[in-house]
Amino acid sequence: MNKPGIDNQRLIALFLLGWVLFNFPMLSLFNRPVTLLGIPSLYVYIFVAWAAVIALMAWIAERRP
Repeated sequence: MNKPGIDNQRLIALFLLGWVLFNFPMLSLFNRPVTLLGIPSLYVYIFVAWAAVIALMAWIAERRP
């Protein structure tokens, strides 16, 4: 059983993770002339990171105590 504020803390931590994932130093790591199945690696990274943040947010919000 979760404490009432633990989900809020997890969502705040997820926000900070998303902020780090979409900030300049991380984006510059994938800004290379490399493609994955014809798609630039930066686009693949942004889409995968975005989908992961949304999936984690849904998992945190939909968990039942």
